[in-house]
Amino acid sequence: MKALVTGGTGTLGRLVVPRLQEAGCDVRILSRQGRDGRGDIEFLTGDLASGVGVQAAVQGAEIIVHCAGGKKGDGDKARRLVQAASRAGTRHLVYISVVGADRIPISSGIDRAMFGYFESKLAAERGVADSGLPWTTLRVTQLYESMLMLVHQMARLPVVPVPAGWRFQPIDGCEVADRLVELALGAPAGLVPDLGGPRVYEMAELVRSYLQTRGMHRLVLPIWLPGNAARVFRAGANLAPDQAVGRLSWEDFLAAGTSSPMASTSAGT
Repeated sequence: MKALVTGGTGTLGRLVVPRLQEAGCDVRILSRQGRDGRGDIEFLTGDLASGVGVQAAVQGAEIIVHCAGGKKGDGDKARRLVQAASRAGTRHLVYISVVGADRIPISSGIDRAMFGYFESKLAAERGVADSGLPWTTLRVTQLYESMLMLVHQMARLPVVPVPAGWRFQPIDGCEVADRLVELALGAPAGLVPDLGGPRVYEMAELVRSYLQTRGMHRLVLPIWLPGNAARVFRAGANLAPDQAVGRLSWEDFLAAGTSSPMASTSAGT
């Protein structure tokens, strides 16, 4: 079975690719930058933002796992992908979204500046659902790998500002990749139950755990963020407490040798 992974060199995509291979799929990766194939993985150059090279990339792919994404423009990128996939006769499109995509209201410039990612993900979800293709969408909470990068950047400051009242339920990227591949190899299922990490943490807890693991000392300063979206976020719109199916804890993730972003980046390649 031929599978295409968009964002196949990113945080999640690089975990999905080897799992698809282990399941017996012939895997190709859509990449904005040309690169030589690695082993039996085919790299195709294309840009979802412009549409260049996308049709060639989807041609012959029975399964597409759409992991590519960014802070904005995901809706347009998804539409270009599904248009090409429809013409190519793709049998199953699997999309990875974020918990809270449909619950974060964007009513101001401040909201969009802080939470435009959720708005962009929802637009992509709608593009997939309206495509006419057989599809599956999985919403997940924040990945440990992504949270690690965020906390690392924050900890560079002598005083770490932490949004007051913000909570997260992060999950291990390997567990998300396992679920994505399971869904990709199954029948199209539409919007499936959310996937969340094993525990909800205050943002300050995540920061302090990271600092302790790295042997760093910083003052953690709670700050109150304005806006309707921030209020809804504080109320837990990004959480999935009823779907706390993850197994690996944040503390175990840090203790496993991934206490630096470089370690996280190299894992699973």
